[in-house]
Amino acid sequence: MRLFLIRHPAPDVAPGTCYGRTDLPLAEDAATVVASLAPLLPAATPLFSSPLIRCRRLAELLHPAPHFDDRLRELDFGTWEMQPWDGIDRAALDAWAANPLHFAPPGGEAVEGLRLRVRAFLDELAGDAILVAHAGVMKLCAAELAGVAPDQWFSMRFDYGSASLIEDGRLVWQNRRHHG
Repeated sequence: MRLFLIRHPAPDVAPGTCYGRTDLPLAEDAATVVASLAPLLPAATPLFSSPLIRCRRLAELLHPAPHFDDRLRELDFGTWEMQPWDGIDRAALDAWAANPLHFAPPGGEAVEGLRLRVRAFLDELAGDAILVAHAGVMKLCAAELAGVAPDQWFSMRFDYGSASLIEDGRLVWQNRRHHG
């Protein structure tokens, strides 16, 4: 199985802001991103996407019939959503950092909840697929399908508007764009 992971283009949000499930518009043109990604993707491959606008806009331009799945939404940061990171209670951030899989921000979800959603989605995939999603979802795909350990996947970077490939249980390439 090949899973092409596409991170959405940069959202229109102030730097240093905590956001996850908040539905944000794009700060860059999705059509420009499509031009750099389309040559990397196989034709006639099903495309699945988070329903959030920052993914939806790209998915609709990349594929004539994208499938939108709520399980692909980003982590819900609860009351932390749209707050500046440096304005969030330091003790709460430290508690999250000490137990990132199981600590849930107030009114939000723990990474373990996101992992379970992503795992359920991946278990239903029947073959090759393209996934337009968020960094958290992509990190968990790497963990679940390519065996990337938690101490590594937490620090993985997936660039905005880039493609990565997991094939036959390994991360083959990461953060590619076509320059042609």
